[in-house]
Amino acid sequence: MRRYALRDDQWDRIKDFLPGREGHVGGTAADNRLFVEAVLFRYRAGVPWRDLPERFGGWKVVYQRFNRWAKSGVFERIFKLLARDHDNEYMMIDATIVRAHQHSAGRKKRRRASDRSDPAAD
Repeated sequence: MRRYALRDDQWDRIKDFLPGREGHVGGTAADNRLFVEAVLFRYRAGVPWRDLPERFGGWKVVYQRFNRWAKSGVFERIFKLLARDHDNEYMMIDATIVRAHQHSAGRKKRRRASDRSDPAAD
C-alpha cells in the first residue's frame, strides 16, 4: 500500500457518497478512488497542485475536479458522514481538548524603554 493511499475499508465507507460513480446520474468518473488519493496526497504532503506525481494524472484536471467537488459540497457531505461515526471521535480535535500553555494567552508584551519613542523628542 502506498503511503497516502486509502485502505479498502476507508474507501468502502465513502465510495457511495461520491459523484460520478457507476449508476449515478450524470457522467461516470474515470477513477474516484485515484482522485481522492490525489487530494489526500496533496494535503498530507503539503505540495502545490503542480507537484502532484504523474500517477494521479494531470494536475490541472485533478485541481478542476477538486474545485467542482468543493463548490458542490461533496467534501462537506463526506466530512459530515465521517463525523457521525462515533468510532472516529478521537480524530476530531477542537479547543475543548487541546490545552494551551498559560503564556500563549495573548497578553500584550511590554516594550523596553529603549524601544519606546519619546514623543517629546519629536
